[in-house]
Amino acid sequence: MSPRAPAGPAAPGAPATTGTGVPSAAGGRVAWLHCFSGIAGDMLLAALLDAGAPQDEVEAVLGQLPLRGWQLVVRRVERGGLAATAVEVLVEDPPDQVRRAGELRDLLEGADLPPPVAERAQAALWALAEAEGRRHGCPPAEVHLHELGGHDTLVDLVGSAAALAALGVSRLSASPVALGTGLLESRHGPLPNPAPATLALLAGRPVTGRDTPRELTTPTGAAVIAAWVADHGPPPPMRLLAAGYGAGRAEEPAPNCLQVLLGEPLTSPAPPAGNDQPSGPGAGAGAGVEQLWLLETTLDDVTGEVLGWLLEELRAAGALDCWAVPMVGKAGRPGQVLTCLCRAADLGALRARLLAETGSLGARSWPVERLALARAEAQVIVAGQPVRVKVGPFRVKAEHRDVARVAKELGLPLHTVAAMAEDAWRAQAGGPGSPAPVGPGGD
Repeated sequence: MSPRAPAGPAAPGAPATTGTGVPSAAGGRVAWLHCFSGIAGDMLLAALLDAGAPQDEVEAVLGQLPLRGWQLVVRRVERGGLAATAVEVLVEDPPDQVRRAGELRDLLEGADLPPPVAERAQAALWALAEAEGRRHGCPPAEVHLHELGGHDTLVDLVGSAAALAALGVSRLSASPVALGTGLLESRHGPLPNPAPATLALLAGRPVTGRDTPRELTTPTGAAVIAAWVADHGPPPPMRLLAAGYGAGRAEEPAPNCLQVLLGEPLTSPAPPAGNDQPSGPGAGAGAGVEQLWLLETTLDDVTGEVLGWLLEELRAAGALDCWAVPMVGKAGRPGQVLTCLCRAADLGALRARLLAETGSLGARSWPVERLALARAEAQVIVAGQPVRVKVGPFRVKAEHRDVARVAKELGLPLHTVAAMAEDAWRAQAGGPGSPAPVGPGGD
């Protein structure tokens, strides 16, 4: 690996780390990717280093990969008059080396990577394998990745995941993703630009075109968008800490680079007109629209005990919500449709867990948009006992577990204690009109 190269300014108040590139405390920062010139794996790694990710800590994580004969070169360059950081993976591999996606997965699993880094890298790699598998008509693990099967794909993904962990980033968003035109050269001959795998990975995502015969967004960059980016749009509300620029390989009149903004999240933007917000104790942040994913599979041979256990496990593994709906399948067999709502960064890991636990032969997924109304948690006292309540713009609802505990102690029906808690909050918040009732809770 290279000696430490100059990088962008370190982010103020960077979190203490364990020495493996992972913050010692859970990170709560946000990062926004400005993909005006597309995105590639090396551009993302370079941009994060430019924004202040410690190169030595990133290289310490990369050193855990069971790869030999490579070197990470980090240098300062100029793109379209803009100073940026560029990274390059110099490899001693034979130029015709090809690995299957399953081999790259095994390399990741065999490395002693910090869990947040391993999970992110695995999610992006498997998104890439699934897209290529659909194009070639074979299982993801058997896909020969050709141009993507070398050291650089793993280094870009693991290095970027380690840089995000070192910066304390827990949420990624992005602008629409720029795409080029024309033809690309590959081992299979000319391919249309963007590559088919890139388009498969960006399905459901906002894209924009530029009239240039260059591959602005690579399959690896698209896999990062598919697996790690939660939503798209302008920069989210944040207290800006740093900005970074990761250079692409070609020099153009316009800056050929990826811009990343790093910050601490601020209160969500206000909801659309007509959604009155609660005031007084417990009033929370405003509503916001976010891009999420639904993951679904159909089951007809899973017991109720396994299904109930799995729903809890999936929630613990990152699902925002999950549920099962009865259905009747082939030959009149009764079964269940199991559905998870999750963020893009959790999709790959949840899909793998779902398939492994159920033995299902497939799962469906598609992007959805969720409007999350303002909500906050408050606490009231009922007969001397604390009860939590969830407060939304149109409703206050007592927490069931607290209600059940107090109802048992007092010998009262659940609905009586729930009404007492909700009335107590209204009195505490300023009267029976606070808040106006909300619709049913959900995800």
